[in-house]
Amino acid sequence: MRLLLAMFLLSSFVFAQQQPPVPNVVSPEIQSDGRVTFRVLAPNAKDVKLHFEGEPKPLDMTRNDAGVWSITVGPLAPQIYGYEFMADGVFLMDPNNASIKPNLINPQNMVHVPGTTPQVWEVAAEPHGVIHHHFYKSAVVGDQRDYYVYTPPGFDPKAKTKYPLLYLLHGYSDSADGWTAVGQANFILDNLIAQGKVKPMIVVMPLGYGAPDMIKLKDAWQDADVRQRNFDNFRKALLTEVIPQVESAYPVSTKREDRAIAGLSMGGSESLFTGLNNLDKFAYIGAFSPGGLDENYAASFPTLDAKQAAQLKTLWIACGSSDDLIDANRKLKAWLKSQSIPFTDIETPGAHTWMVWRQNLSDFAPLLFTGK
Repeated sequence: MRLLLAMFLLSSFVFAQQQPPVPNVVSPEIQSDGRVTFRVLAPNAKDVKLHFEGEPKPLDMTRNDAGVWSITVGPLAPQIYGYEFMADGVFLMDPNNASIKPNLINPQNMVHVPGTTPQVWEVAAEPHGVIHHHFYKSAVVGDQRDYYVYTPPGFDPKAKTKYPLLYLLHGYSDSADGWTAVGQANFILDNLIAQGKVKPMIVVMPLGYGAPDMIKLKDAWQDADVRQRNFDNFRKALLTEVIPQVESAYPVSTKREDRAIAGLSMGGSESLFTGLNNLDKFAYIGAFSPGGLDENYAASFPTLDAKQAAQLKTLWIACGSSDDLIDANRKLKAWLKSQSIPFTDIETPGAHTWMVWRQNLSDFAPLLFTGK
């Protein structure tokens, strides 16, 4: 028995000695000048690329003798970037990075490149609000769904002065936590409130799919019936289910002057469709890179005219100049101008990315509930 054990241990030692050591892979590695090195162990791959948020094309990585592929990008501006690898045509998450960018279709990793001065979307040494998570059965959509509520620092659940509300909508392929898990909305509000730039408000972040087929069908955006059902049912669920629940659970104002709606991409279009068709309920509307609206705008907004739009405190439409939706946005804005409907036109550098939308929220929030 001892001989067999000795032979086993010896063979295990010899086998271990024959195996090449597994390299210690560090990824991502953030350098002091803002450059970032990404690495992934893929010894059998013939081609590995980095897909990096903000880059229009995949970036080629190089392989060393140990089978580790790497690339260094930057210097990068302070921001949170999403990324993933593609090895021989197969998408890979970074196994050495626990920071995940959740998404229902294309989850990625995230890397935070800090700046020399704090950014508005970063965690700061300021009082923080609280994120509350709610679940309910939707009679409109017919499923179990959720929404998140941000209450500001110093929130008083028995406040006599009711809080104003921002309904903040995520984009296509995100879930209800998109604005907190990726967009840093709670930290943006924390910091702006601490700086005195934003009035303390409650922010409600609901699930944005009025038609679950939107996320199940590959060609949902080309299906006009599914797309319109998505917009119609989202609006109905928000108005008849989410808003009443929020108003019964939190000390919030029910005045239209104290209610705003804004969102990104699909959520930007839902903000326009819901807000502009319900001006009795929303005085502030923000659309960040809105996409998916039918270009028959007169049919989408049948009662909207200059007289109706005069009720708005703010109609704010923003899009990155490199965004694939920039032409659609310009068509929408041209129609609004033709109807003499005033709006704030924002075009910034950037593509269809969270880097643009974090800044959009940072610029839009200070415009809310100012009394002007």
